[in-house]
Amino acid sequence: MDLTDLAASVLQHQKSTPDLIANALRQAIQLGLFREGQSLRQDEIATQFGVSRIPVREALRQLEMQGLVVFHPNRGAMVASLSPQEAEEICEIRIALESMALQLAIPNLTTTDLERAATVLTATEQSADYNQWAELNWQFHAALYLPANRPKLLGLIQTLHVNVDRYIRVQMKALDYRQQSQSEHHALLAACQQQQVDLAVTLLRQHISRAAAELVVYLQAQLSGQAQLSGQA
Repeated sequence: MDLTDLAASVLQHQKSTPDLIANALRQAIQLGLFREGQSLRQDEIATQFGVSRIPVREALRQLEMQGLVVFHPNRGAMVASLSPQEAEEICEIRIALESMALQLAIPNLTTTDLERAATVLTATEQSADYNQWAELNWQFHAALYLPANRPKLLGLIQTLHVNVDRYIRVQMKALDYRQQSQSEHHALLAACQQQQVDLAVTLLRQHISRAAAELVVYLQAQLSGQAQLSGQA
């Protein structure tokens, strides 16, 4: 799959808009079709979508707000990179916001909500597609947070997930993190089922902290490897 395929998929179903273009570009970044630091040429993207540059520019601005794209003077839009420090900060914010969401949600969790979360865990175990694991990871967390009835809070949390999603995909593949993540998800779900708010929040904080620590180490190793290659050039 490449950007042309994503563009065709969008245009096949409904008229292209900045939101739809942003969705397709977001998928392209998450799937690694665009690399960190790669230039996103508006003319080329507009041609692939069969639109003018205006909706493409609006779509790129949306992705900028989500931390996936940066604009540089005289260089235009580029795929943003995530430093170890930024990854650590994002996860610290996630801990604060997601702990709040879970604490508010647990008293409102219904059998349907819990069954939905359990279904997502089953789907994760049955899937061999590491790209799908990251999406299922979000679906699991969202199922537990939605009953908090705090749409703005959930929107902020989702933006943070989008920002680190591509790295979670790499982490799950390169570090074989799925088994550890699944074990922690099951423990978290059990605490929610038993309405154990304090335990659930503690497990969630540990879950995010552990994943963050591994991600930071991975990103530091990547930077170290790039520095060594640069020194040899």
